[in-house]
Amino acid sequence: MHTQVAIIGAGPAGLLLSHLLHLQGIESVVIESRSRDDIEATIRAGVLEQGTMDILNESGVGERMRTIGALHHGVELSFDGKRHRIDLTELTGKAITVYPQHEVIKDLVAARLAAQGQILFEVSGVALHGVETGKPSVTFIHRGEEARIDADFIIGADGYHGVSRASMPGQEQRRDFQRIYPFGWFGILVESSPSSDELIYAQHDRGFALVSTRSPTVQRLYFQCDPKDHVDNWSDDRIWSELHARLENNDGWKVNEGRIFQKGIIAMRSFVSTPMQAGRLFLAGDSAHIVPPTGAKGMNLAVGDVKLLARGFEQFYKQGRDALLAGYTDDALKRIWRAEYFSWTMTRLLHTFADATPFEREMQRAELANIVSSRAMATALAENYVGDF
Repeated sequence: MHTQVAIIGAGPAGLLLSHLLHLQGIESVVIESRSRDDIEATIRAGVLEQGTMDILNESGVGERMRTIGALHHGVELSFDGKRHRIDLTELTGKAITVYPQHEVIKDLVAARLAAQGQILFEVSGVALHGVETGKPSVTFIHRGEEARIDADFIIGADGYHGVSRASMPGQEQRRDFQRIYPFGWFGILVESSPSSDELIYAQHDRGFALVSTRSPTVQRLYFQCDPKDHVDNWSDDRIWSELHARLENNDGWKVNEGRIFQKGIIAMRSFVSTPMQAGRLFLAGDSAHIVPPTGAKGMNLAVGDVKLLARGFEQFYKQGRDALLAGYTDDALKRIWRAEYFSWTMTRLLHTFADATPFEREMQRAELANIVSSRAMATALAENYVGDF
């Protein structure tokens, strides 16, 4: 088959790009190694910046987000036995929406299929060819048969472990920047009413903790743990004891308990790979960069990449110019490094490092105290949190 843009990966980046290209009259085909059921059922967090909310609304896929997503105008920082609210909307004029990534994927899959867009699920053996020429192609196995897509461009949106980044030509010139953190997050999904109307980020000597929500009946809670730990080592009673200790102060507020129906441990890393393009191959989302979840930037960075690519392809096909595509890496990295900095800062600020000196721990608390007592510092945190595109 032939298309204008071949997209590897049906995550938020790949699907949103395909949708935006369709709105511009540009053809694309998306291929994905997993099944539709798998990608729509894999539960992942989702804090949407104002810019992400705007793109989803403007492109016609924001109805469910507006209906069932939780619009938040602030977040809370908890430390030294007290909680402090950062009023995002008052400080920036913007807000965030808590809307899980798999719900965004459901909306985008439905939109592509309604427009008769091509998404090929459960493909294997993906290989890229000729990306340095004007006629790149992708080969793969689909439903037991060999298949090939000839395209003008290929987008690698297949995540950190996908084939796209490894298929980039000029690997000897590639630069990868990485920080592996010495802790992970133990995450649970709980059947209960929300413990808080807004997210709570808690710094505690025992380790970081986070209160989030998924719906009026489901909570998402996290706490810092050893990334090599195993969920079987944590009984429900032990989990609740740890969350109560890290989150509750002396003001009478309590974490709402309920039936825990999912447990998991995620490792944490910061990662950036550059360049994000070579010839007719472009990387987007986790294929090129990863942030620790503390800054709530992962999916939003993918959307930022896609916004740049959509503009670049519009210019290429409608004006015959490639200036935006040629500048994609430089333009994307400006926002990526700002988000990496913010995510690293939040991670450093809120987590307990085993090798931290007493002086470093006091500096951590002093920085938190400065943020909640200084409008300028609170504004800087709020501006980074709600995003800048």
